Parts: sequence; structure tokens; C-alpha cells
Amino acid sequence: MFKKRKKISPIMTFIILTLATIVLSGFLNLLNVQSEYKTINRATNDVINNVVEVKNLFSASGIKYVVTNAVSNFVSFAPLSTLIIVLIGIGILEKTGFMKAFFTLLTKNTKKNTITFILIFISLCFSLLGNIGFVIMLPIGALLFKYGRRNPFGGIIASFASLSFGNGINLFLSANDSSLLTLTLNAAKTIDQSYSIGIFFSIFIMIVLLIVTSFVFTHITEKRIMPKLPRYESDEDELVITNKELRGLIIGLGAGIVYTLFIIYMIIPGLPLSGALLDNHADKYIDMLFGANSLFNQGFIFIVTVLFALVGFGYGLMTKSIKNSKDATESLAYSLDGIGNVLVLLFFASLFISVFNESNIGAVFTSGVSNIISELKFTGVWLILAIVILIAIANILCPDSLVKWTILSASIVPLMMNASISPEFSQVIYVLSDSITNGLTPVFVYFVIYIAFLEKYNKGEMITLFGSVKYMVPYSLLSMVIFVVVILGWYMIGIPIGIGSYPGVIYGA
Repeated sequence: MFKKRKKISPIMTFIILTLATIVLSGFLNLLNVQSEYKTINRATNDVINNVVEVKNLFSASGIKYVVTNAVSNFVSFAPLSTLIIVLIGIGILEKTGFMKAFFTLLTKNTKKNTITFILIFISLCFSLLGNIGFVIMLPIGALLFKYGRRNPFGGIIASFASLSFGNGINLFLSANDSSLLTLTLNAAKTIDQSYSIGIFFSIFIMIVLLIVTSFVFTHITEKRIMPKLPRYESDEDELVITNKELRGLIIGLGAGIVYTLFIIYMIIPGLPLSGALLDNHADKYIDMLFGANSLFNQGFIFIVTVLFALVGFGYGLMTKSIKNSKDATESLAYSLDGIGNVLVLLFFASLFISVFNESNIGAVFTSGVSNIISELKFTGVWLILAIVILIAIANILCPDSLVKWTILSASIVPLMMNASISPEFSQVIYVLSDSITNGLTPVFVYFVIYIAFLEKYNKGEMITLFGSVKYMVPYSLLSMVIFVVVILGWYMIGIPIGIGSYPGVIYGA
């Protein structure tokens, strides 16, 4: 008889990964593991050689860093504050009954495939707003499936996969894309000083990818994921929608629409009393909207939470699910009940990620990949395939797309330009390749949010960190197939990838 293999909880797994990273950093530092990479001086276009080495955290100074920064790294951990604030808004929607009424009405006479497609499509579009989508769409996806009388795991998995592997599919230039574009242009100008790229350089290829990926991910969810999930037995009775609930939905959604229109007006520059939420010192609108000094960007989570509160309270007051201030106060904390285990999980995840980033293991590995790429002798299709694979591998240890492109752009862009591949197509290849392994690595900051929501709705065996990855594997493999086929197809046909942009470029003509 074989003994049943013991499962390790996600919290314990993060502890083990943290200890392993500390020991590994000491060993690699002892071997003097380091690597060089190139960057471009934006002012002079000069190539700068940089050296990055593995930091030894298995030392007195390393342990001091871990101990003294554990609390501050947790407090500044990006998912922590955004998750708590969003959960306040989600709690209001759920406690007042809005979510149950709205999703019951939405799913009652709608095909399951259609509901899944809508969730995936919206999640893919949400990547335009950056990583905020993970703390908004995962709980919404869970509730959508729960009140549709299906296992909430399906909604969590579908939305996380879409946000992770579809991270590079943006119809419009996001804040991250704008930063990447700056690095791309810096690298391109080492070959052609006058090179320029428009902001809609990839819109055509992205429209195709958005549609195709939505259908493929819907198929994976319905045919590969949902049949393997156990039937979810809800503790709540099915809601019968009456006129009272319909009136509540109308009032709640009406309040939300008025508020949304007001916010939209405040991010349109040039109108009377508008633009107050923008950074009016930025040059490009995308930077005005999502720049570091933009009030819209800094306060987006709060803006969304207020939207949820208005919708929820509007519904609750109309349906009498909120009768007094006590009910209103209880709804604010509804989603935060029992959040202790999530906070512990977030703490140890933040500890692991901060230790891993401080060790520079990911940066050194990515730098090594950059050196491999710079030595490639391929051209055309084989060059594209090699770069796709190498970027996808590098992303496992260095999921930060801006950090990676800082290291890789000075090697990839000139190499591909010399192979008659345009800089903008190089960036498209990069952002798509960068997405292929996003949902597979615990180094990715928002992976822990995925684990947290799986645990929240788990009614079976213990969720494990690596066990949860198995749900992501089909999406990762199929996204790689989709991206490679579309990239190579576009390259070989040569049609525009966006307005004024093509896969190929010819110099000296």
C-alpha cells in the first residue's frame, strides 16, 4: 500500500520558498554568479553596460534585511490595501443582496457558455487598467458562478487566467505599455534616430487576439475545467426575483451609472470644470490618466469602491435589506469576516516575493537570457520563436514586465530591426510572450490573490499552491499556441498590426 502524499498549505509553501531563496542566494553568491546587460541612455542614445549579481541573503546583513523589512514590505505589498478596500465594496453589494439578485437575473435564462465568455472578455479588457483587475474581477467572477448555481472556482480560474495570460492584449495603450514604448523607442533610435511609433500601433492585431482568446479560453473553461470541478452545494436558497428586487436593481444601477458618467466627465480634458482627476502636466493622454501623479490612477480603487457602495446601498434602501445605520455598518465589514487566514497568506507571500526580488536571482537570470538573445544567429520565423520561448522562460523568475524590458529591450529591438522586424512588432511579441507564463509562477505578485479566493470558496480538500497551478496549465499552453500562430501569421502576411505600423521594416530604401 502506498502512503497518501501529504499536502502542504500555501502558507507553509511560501515559508519554504522563502528559506530556499535565502539559502540559494548564498550559494549563488559564493559562486560569484552575475551577468551583464545593456541599457540605452535616453538623452545620448549611448549603450550602457550594466552588471547585476546575486545578493547573499544567507548572511548577517541578509538576515537583517529580512527581519527589518518584513513588516514594511507587507504594509506596502500592492495586493494588500487594494484587496481590503475592494472587499469593502464587494461586501456591500453582497450583503445588501444586489449581487445575488443581479447575477441570478443575468444567469437565469442565459447559456453558461455565454456567461463564461462575458466574464473572460471583460477580464481581458480589464488588463488595460493594470493589475487592479485581479482584486476586482476574481471576487466578481466567483460570485457570478456562485449565484449562477455553479462552482465559484470556475469564475476564479477563468478570470485569473484571462487577466494573467491575456495581460498583453490591450486594444489601447495602457500605462505599462506607454513605459514599455519609451524603452522600445530608446532602443530603436540606436539604429534609426528618427524612428517614431504612434499610440495605436497594435490595435488591429490586438482586436483579433481579444476575440480569439475569449473564445478559446471559454472553451477551456467549459470543456476542460468545469467538468473536473465538484458540484458546488450553496448554503443559500435560490432567489425568486420579484418587483421589489427589480426596482432595487434599477435604483442601484441608476445610481452607479450617474456616478460613472460623472467620473468619465472628470477624466475628459478641455471641458468646463473637467479633467480634475488627470495629471495635466503629462504630454500623452494615457500618462495624464494613468501617470504616477494622476488622481484617477492613485484613487482608482477608492473610486471603484464608492461605485460599489452607491449601487449596493441604492439597492438595499429600495429593497429594505438596509433599514438603519447598523445594517449599513455591518455591510461594510461583510466581506472582511474571516479574512485572518488571507492576511497571514498575504504576509508570507509578501515576505517571499520581497526576499526573492532582493536576491536579484530573477534579474540575473533575465540578464543571462538577454545575453543569449544577443548571440542568436536566427532570422525571421526562427528568431521570433526563439525570442518568444526565452521571454516566456525569463518571466517565470522575473514577472515584472517593465523590469524585464529594461534588461531585454536594448538587445531585442536592434537585433530584430537588423532582421527587418519593426520595433513596434518587437514590443507586441514581447508583451504577448511575457504573458504566457504569468499565471504559473508564485513570484507573480497577484498569484497570491488567486490562491486566497480559491481558499475562500473551497469546500473540499486543502488547496495547495502547486496544485492550483494545474488549473492554469491548459490556458498557458493554448495562449502560447494562439500568440505564436497570430504573430507568425501576421509576420508572414505582412499586413498592418495597427495604424501606420507593420511587422516588417526596411531601412535605406
